[in-house]
Amino acid sequence: MSDVTSATSAQAASASAGAAASSGAAQGMGEEFNSFIRLLTAQVQNQDPLSPMDSTQFVEQLATFSTLEQQVASNENLKTIATMIGDLHSMLASDWIGQDVMIQSEWVPYSGETIDYALDAPETANKAVLTVQNAEGDVVWSETLDLDDDTYSWDGQTDSGTPAGSGELFKFNIDVYEDSTHLGTLAPKVITKITDVANEDGTLRFGTASHLTGDLSTVETISD
Repeated sequence: MSDVTSATSAQAASASAGAAASSGAAQGMGEEFNSFIRLLTAQVQNQDPLSPMDSTQFVEQLATFSTLEQQVASNENLKTIATMIGDLHSMLASDWIGQDVMIQSEWVPYSGETIDYALDAPETANKAVLTVQNAEGDVVWSETLDLDDDTYSWDGQTDSGTPAGSGELFKFNIDVYEDSTHLGTLAPKVITKITDVANEDGTLRFGTASHLTGDLSTVETISD
């Protein structure tokens, strides 16, 4: 509870600071505008009656100042909103750490531990064949998958009998068939755990135990 309270307090403080900055900018702009009006009034009062100043210039100056005022206010509001979004992302980040998720990826790093994955095969498919290639494009492992299973795994074994090396990158291709008709080649949905969350230009980026990364559009939570 103390963590939630601290995070909420931090967000409130940040929002207050943003509002204060915006208010200060608006106040400063208001003072500038008042000074401009006083100067403009003094010019009108002290102009030569025989050679009056062009009123069009006054209107143009006033319009330019008004536009600038609106732009500054808009920029300050956007900064405040961006700050609040960033604070919200930070609060949400703690909810993601430790969650089991799936990230669909054709290339998968092998860390020496079993790679678990799932497959979204078409309903009409009745056969699926996994092919694992190394970075050089050589096939190191292949097997037929049972489409009745929910998840699958590869423990680094290869057709040569030599285990895959930790730190190597492998390409997973899963060809699916309906009888003898090839329906397509799919990438696995790697099952992994969220280990860190970062805010990159307003977008949440997730790091995982499998060394794959993703954002909200590519990370799929696993329902209990």
